[in-house]
Amino acid sequence: MNFLKKNNENKNVKHMSKKVILSAALIAAIGLTSCKNETKQETETTTTEVSKEMAMTDLSFGVRGNCGMCKSTIEKAANGVDGVAIATWDVDKKKIDVSFDDTKTDAMAIHKAIASSGYDTEKVSGDLDAYENLPGCCKYDHEMSMNQ
Repeated sequence: MNFLKKNNENKNVKHMSKKVILSAALIAAIGLTSCKNETKQETETTTTEVSKEMAMTDLSFGVRGNCGMCKSTIEKAANGVDGVAIATWDVDKKKIDVSFDDTKTDAMAIHKAIASSGYDTEKVSGDLDAYENLPGCCKYDHEMSMNQ
């Protein structure tokens, strides 16, 4: 009877050993899989950030206008150009600072977008119909100096 008892104990130990080994293998596989995904995501993010930095161009040029409403319209026109990251017009200096992706647009496209909203830039005269539709406070002197 001792022989049967020892034989059953050996079977139980072998059965438990198999469960432990399978459990350890499963945990190791899950751990390696999750580490692999985290590394891949970090690499993709880094690559994207570097390419964005390389393509950005900063530009400043004069735009005629008078007030806060002009500021809103001018910035909206510039920011509406595909590739423009940010555009900020300074009311006092009559100057806009633009940061854009030069693989998607160029300076002339930004000048034209602002001009189509009714405002003169250093390179393009504002659309006269759009100018006539501006509020009274936004009707600037076409001879005023810009980029001061």
